[in-house]
Amino acid sequence: MNIIDATPELASILSGADHVDVKRAESEATLREFVAGALSWQPNWMKALFRARTVLARLLRLRDPHVPAGRPGRPEEISFIPGAKVAFFTVTDAAVDRYIVLEAADTHLTASLAIATAPSADGRARFEVATIVKYHRWTGPLYFNVIRPFHHLIIRGMTRAGTHSSASAAQTNPAP
Repeated sequence: MNIIDATPELASILSGADHVDVKRAESEATLREFVAGALSWQPNWMKALFRARTVLARLLRLRDPHVPAGRPGRPEEISFIPGAKVAFFTVTDAAVDRYIVLEAADTHLTASLAIATAPSADGRARFEVATIVKYHRWTGPLYFNVIRPFHHLIIRGMTRAGTHSSASAAQTNPAP
């Protein structure tokens, strides 16, 4: 069963989406650890892609051509309060230990990152990372189709990084 589809609170964000992509993983991580690990993952090649994105964003006259810096480093920095900032996203909905919806909106599209979790049969946590895109004008599909191949690589890498976050949290915060 898909976690994203089985979370009724996510139905409205999925309704009318122009693009939905879901990546799946399992881990020992909590939802906070997973989100912190995923959003903290920023290899140099991805930073270079975001610089190239700035050029495309300016050509399309987007309101926010730069992706603002800022990334959470620790799980306790992840807010589940709607309206709070997490990296360059805004929390739009969340339920601790179940799901979080993060949004980045501009004139061309609104992109949401929904991360949901449920227990797996072996006691680990299953995670689904959904990208939900809604276009606002003709530049939305143009922009998204240009970045789509890179988007898949980035979300796949973020998902992998999230699965490793419980091990790094244990190393940085060892139990007494």
